[in-house]
Amino acid sequence: MAFVRPRTPGTPTAAPRPAVQRPTRRRGPRPLTALASGLGLLAGSLGLWAAGGSAAADTAAGLPAPDHVVVVVLENHAYTQVIGSSSAPYINGTLVAGGAKLTRSYALTHPSQPNYYMLFSGSSQGIVDDSCVDVGALQEPNLASELLASGQTWASYNEGLPAQGATDCRVDSYAQKHNPWFGFGNVPTDSAYGMDAFPSDYSTLPKLSFVVPDLCDDMHDCSVGTGDSWLSSNLDGYAQWAKSHNSLLVVTFDEDNRLSGNRIPTLLYGAHVAPGSSTATTYNHYDLLHTLEDLTGVNAHAGNSSGAADTTGIWN
Repeated sequence: MAFVRPRTPGTPTAAPRPAVQRPTRRRGPRPLTALASGLGLLAGSLGLWAAGGSAAADTAAGLPAPDHVVVVVLENHAYTQVIGSSSAPYINGTLVAGGAKLTRSYALTHPSQPNYYMLFSGSSQGIVDDSCVDVGALQEPNLASELLASGQTWASYNEGLPAQGATDCRVDSYAQKHNPWFGFGNVPTDSAYGMDAFPSDYSTLPKLSFVVPDLCDDMHDCSVGTGDSWLSSNLDGYAQWAKSHNSLLVVTFDEDNRLSGNRIPTLLYGAHVAPGSSTATTYNHYDLLHTLEDLTGVNAHAGNSSGAADTTGIWN
């Protein structure tokens, strides 16, 4: 089993890209300089680097090495529908004001499911629609398999999941299409939990976890305000804890409303994030995956993540 339950009870259609795009940035192996080595040793002595991570690589990349990362994926809203909206007081008043926003963050295609696979594994894996997938049919590298291979921990928390590891296609407001881990045979199904298993003792969280609300609370079927309230009620405790416990919250969206060139909100909040910061560099799901891989020090990049870039300009 990949993660011990917490102690407490062909090719998708590409979305329009921005008119001005940065060149593809490929990063080869980074040399371990004396400076990077010294900083890594110093950080290790202070207990700031998580077990199993690569302190030297993270130092060279200018990224922190958080002990815990929680990624929340919301649904089907454009950047301008959320950022600055009075319907999202928690997102704007807390996460934007006290964290960082990526002002040119883009999803890669439509509809939902291929975007989840791109974010999780660096490829759509040939998925072009929202149909149920064959559970465990894929063996390609992905974020969870990379974490497990590096001796680290992983879990997903899926609102409405009928039971731990359940592979149902659809139950009430729960939808498998938003849970790409079920498509991969190298990710144990029992690493998928319901939201009732999200721990109140945040120190028991795995190194990295995904949180997926149901079809109402993720803003797919319900309002921006509904999703905003759900985030506040379910993740603010962790968000505030993260600031003083070397941890990170990431909030992003699968796709926009098909009216804004697939520009989506993406926010980061927690330790080492400069409060109120932003970057106008263009990023997409592959870049976010690349950043998560480097934040957790897995020393691997799945699929198209290998040609993507780390998020910069928001760290303090």
